[in-house]
Amino acid sequence: MPLQNRVTPFGEIVAADARGMFTGNRGILHAPQGQRLANRRWTSKAWLICRCDYKGRRREVMTGRKWTELFFLDEATALAAGHRPCFRCRRDAALRYRYSWQNAPSAKAMDTALHSQRLHGRDKRLHPLPSGSLPVGVMAAAGPTAWLWAGHWLKWSHTGYMAGKPPGLDGLLTPPSSYDALKAGYRPTLHPSAVVKGTSNDQ
Repeated sequence: MPLQNRVTPFGEIVAADARGMFTGNRGILHAPQGQRLANRRWTSKAWLICRCDYKGRRREVMTGRKWTELFFLDEATALAAGHRPCFRCRRDAALRYRYSWQNAPSAKAMDTALHSQRLHGRDKRLHPLPSGSLPVGVMAAAGPTAWLWAGHWLKWSHTGYMAGKPPGLDGLLTPPSSYDALKAGYRPTLHPSAVVKGTSNDQ
């Protein structure tokens, strides 16, 4: 039985068999006894994207009391959900992400900005679709489905991406600050199923 620790581009934490390329956290979310989530979906504004392997350390997920291990298909998924690269285990990526922001703010300032852009109540906040070209790695919603822009639209799933054309987009899932970082040149690590084509926007 899979644990409830897989994150969708909508920021939801669900149970799924596929593990994904990255782990991360939002603080301690699981109950003290048993590998199950408690009621809260974040206890910190620092929503991180971490490496699954770091200095040979191995963790039994959802057992310790430091943080709850979450998993993402790829970095674009994690960015869409409102996370950012970790400065400890992904320092190079975190610095590139930071310097893609205007004035290169502190981690705390980035977390505060992202937190204001993540949610509308307990629901994922959608943002208006911008005009002009889109950067590779941005994600948008069409109803309950998430789509990745990789020079063409790709339909998201827990196991990878599939080519297709969204019936009509409702808005961006990627928060504006991460969108701006992508636009400024930050390139997220994508799942191998995401074939990147020319970057002109032909919505």
